[in-house]
Amino acid sequence: MSAKTSLNRRTVLKSAGAAALAAPLYSKSALASSGEINILMWSDYLPPEFIQGFEAKTGIKVNYTGIGSNEEIINKMKATKGQGFDIVSPTNNRSLQWGPLELLKPFDMSKVNIDAVNPAMAKIGTDAWNFDGEGVHWLPHIWGTEGIAYRTDKWLPAGDAPSYGDVWSEENAGKTMGRAHSMMLGAGLFMEASGEMEPGSIWAAYEDEETMRKVWGQVTDWCVARKDRIKLIWNDADTQKNGLLNEGVVVGQTWDGPPLALKSAGEPVHYQAPVEGAMAWVDGISMPVGATNEEQVYAFVSYAYEQEPAGKAIDSHGYNSPVLGADSYSGDVYKKNFAEAYPGNSLANLNPWPAEAPWYADVRTEFVNKFKSA
Repeated sequence: MSAKTSLNRRTVLKSAGAAALAAPLYSKSALASSGEINILMWSDYLPPEFIQGFEAKTGIKVNYTGIGSNEEIINKMKATKGQGFDIVSPTNNRSLQWGPLELLKPFDMSKVNIDAVNPAMAKIGTDAWNFDGEGVHWLPHIWGTEGIAYRTDKWLPAGDAPSYGDVWSEENAGKTMGRAHSMMLGAGLFMEASGEMEPGSIWAAYEDEETMRKVWGQVTDWCVARKDRIKLIWNDADTQKNGLLNEGVVVGQTWDGPPLALKSAGEPVHYQAPVEGAMAWVDGISMPVGATNEEQVYAFVSYAYEQEPAGKAIDSHGYNSPVLGADSYSGDVYKKNFAEAYPGNSLANLNPWPAEAPWYADVRTEFVNKFKSA
């Protein structure tokens, strides 16, 4: 996904023109299967209705293990040497970490209906996840952003849009939440916008370790000084929802899906891209080297790339689908929520998460631990 271009929901989902959808490429053997598929995926990505629909159509039983971070996916696969799961779901910006591990195997793209999805998102797999020229190791599945969620009955932003700084403000002290590493990055973007840090510093930190240590050292000191204003550090979708509903959180830096799911259910919760720009990501489908149910994997991908199940799942998880035309099967609530989450030029102001080298992830962990232990 590229930022700083003129986008709306239609162009994000249907870029490169109206693509004709090819027929689903199900494997006959997989359709007739009474086998199983073991999936390690983000904890709210597969609603019960989606799983039931897939199982009813294919006869394949889904064993679904929910996770809440890329680190958890990587650590599980490293510990088992790529065994135990048929599908994992890394985020697009983690390719530099996965490549050297050699824990994934390429897809047979003749079995994947790749024309069903947004071409820009499909291109991520061919460009960033083609390890050693062996082919595509990642397929787009769900995309979304990280921005600001808040309780509309207890707080409203000062301007037209909230800010990452609202999570750290004295006004909201003791009533905010975030995920440690991304909340700290958001703090850095706020520091740039407010003149406390040189513009462009956060993105320059991805280029080399010396710059990263200088920038994140400054960010960490700033965050540690304000740590007592943070009520909750979340680690998955349920933690975010619980924080907003039951833990007294008024403002949080969150993914878009959990607060929008609450909003759709009638709760007094809103999610919006902050003035500094929401962080955009695409979570994918990858096949570990130890996957033993490959035909079932292709059947799952084919079902996930159908417009109707992909679109109906949107209404449950609150994220967005790369499947072209999937949004036509989602409800009016989703369309309204999307428009209100990304008003004005919000989509043109997205910040795609940059690719993270292994050294970057390791050094960031040092600073995150320093913040957590302060």
